[in-house]
Amino acid sequence: MNINFIQLLSLLLFLTVVGVILNRRRQRRRALTRQLPQAWIAIIRRNLPPYAKLSPEMQQQLQQYTQEFLYDKSFEGCGGLELDDEIKVTIAAQASLLLLNRKVRNYPKLCSVLVYPSTYVAKNDQGQGSVRLGESWSTGAVVLAWDSVKHGAENFADGHNLVIHEFAHQLDQEDGAGDGAPVLSKASCYATWAQVLSREYERLCIRVDKGKKTVMDSYGATNPAEFFAVASETFFEKPLQLRRKHPELFDELHQFYQVDPTEWK
Repeated sequence: MNINFIQLLSLLLFLTVVGVILNRRRQRRRALTRQLPQAWIAIIRRNLPPYAKLSPEMQQQLQQYTQEFLYDKSFEGCGGLELDDEIKVTIAAQASLLLLNRKVRNYPKLCSVLVYPSTYVAKNDQGQGSVRLGESWSTGAVVLAWDSVKHGAENFADGHNLVIHEFAHQLDQEDGAGDGAPVLSKASCYATWAQVLSREYERLCIRVDKGKKTVMDSYGATNPAEFFAVASETFFEKPLQLRRKHPELFDELHQFYQVDPTEWK
């Protein structure tokens, strides 16, 4: 008798959990079928300059990814920052730019976006602090300084974009390791990726050590993970220069991101 009661209780609990999950899925489907508010589209046009030059199909795709991002990810204002639609939509749209034309989930490991008004101090395990603009954690969070995000929105041609940088790290970390090698479409792609990016990383390191001018920011010489993030910023914001100076690197990023930002310039 006790066993039957326990089994019945377990079944009821199971059915309750299944019901909650199915209800959430229905709510999500209904929410994502609604049109993006015109006020949000205006924010995207204002804070994501390439949007105006995307094809109608790609604009619709970006709107859909942005809507999914805003529905699925939580935002938290830090350091006294009060979140509004301008902040959330700007971040979601810029992050969604990295997903266009790619058959991928919308940053599956990401749960939260923490936004500070400006640079913030992050402490390490030893209690030592360092001033930062942003961080990407493999444990499910991205941290951003809003003033730097705004700067990236205002100038989409200087090769510096905090959102693209940190969300490139998210892509890199999807396989569990932030090593400059994100999940590629086919296993056969990894050999060429490793060859080209390793060579370009070493090339950047040498030029930075010699104090020579580079298309990519010198921060990319920190390590392979930072190189991929910086190269991604350059690919989206300075594609013409990157293609001219580093054609093989451009081709690898073009194949990975499945878009050609030179068409937006």
